[in-house]
Amino acid sequence: MTARLPVFPLGTVLFPGLVLPLHIFEERYRALVRDLVQLPEGAAREFGVVAIQAGWEVAPTAPDGRPVPGGGEVTLHEVGCTAELRQVTELPDGGFDIVTVGRRRFRIAEVDRSAAYLTAEVEWLPEPGGADEAAELLAARVISVFRQYLGLIRPEQQDISEQLPEDPTVLSHLVAATAALTVEDRQRLLAIDDTTTRLGTELRLLNREAALLRQVRAVPVPLEELASPPTPN
Repeated sequence: MTARLPVFPLGTVLFPGLVLPLHIFEERYRALVRDLVQLPEGAAREFGVVAIQAGWEVAPTAPDGRPVPGGGEVTLHEVGCTAELRQVTELPDGGFDIVTVGRRRFRIAEVDRSAAYLTAEVEWLPEPGGADEAAELLAARVISVFRQYLGLIRPEQQDISEQLPEDPTVLSHLVAATAALTVEDRQRLLAIDDTTTRLGTELRLLNREAALLRQVRAVPVPLEELASPPTPN
């Protein structure tokens, strides 16, 4: 089944269930928010968040503030996630501060650049349902490694690791969104259709990142480097 969605290109990857606050200042995306707010009661106030593969998030503008014709074109990744509008605060300058929550993954079939903002024909991607023994076993291993990883990057916030979800799919999206991964790594995780494969990939990524963190911390720094100011070139 396909649908048409407004599309918001960003330099980040959104996952189902994760909160994404945004400051809306470009006129084309102000128009998007106004259009969503004006939808009838009960209608889905969603737009697609898609990570940028190449190009710039903000369109160039002329000295008078108007967009440059043909400027700001971006190349998008194929897989994105819808953002459901949950809270809208209109600002004195006409912009908006909004709070959204990720909902559904999709694959772009065709992008339409003819309107004020991008829209796309999208195909909804499947989400796993029901219990999966393999996913549950992997989830336990991911939780263990993720707690070690969090201890390395956030030693002062140990309570975070105690709040991890038990649901394997929810856990897989949370780990993908919160680990210090590249956009490419996150995009690869978002595109994976089944939870077991996503968790297995995350386990390898977390082990890689934890090993790198331990290696960096194990490199000794000479005391004279800590005590002496840098020598000017």
